[in-house]
Amino acid sequence: MSIDWFRDLVICVVGLVVTGTSIFVAVLLFSLYRRIRDILDSAKATSKTIQDISSYVGGEVVKPAIELAAIIQGVRQGINTVGRFFKKTEGGRHD
Repeated sequence: MSIDWFRDLVICVVGLVVTGTSIFVAVLLFSLYRRIRDILDSAKATSKTIQDISSYVGGEVVKPAIELAAIIQGVRQGINTVGRFFKKTEGGRHD
């Protein structure tokens, strides 16, 4: 056995190890990709559900509540304005 034979053997063994490692890493990355894709799809669906719920709450709950608050504020200002006309002044001073 000469050094040439040993060199060729090392080249073949290293080639097989690198090929096996490359295949293992490729399978591992593909498996990881499939799991992450499922998680991302789930997160995307959850995000869409949250967006739908918030738009529903905004349209069906918050908007009428804001309108009711605006009506109450308008009535309150109207009562205050009418009340100022009938307010008694003390000491002859007008505030």
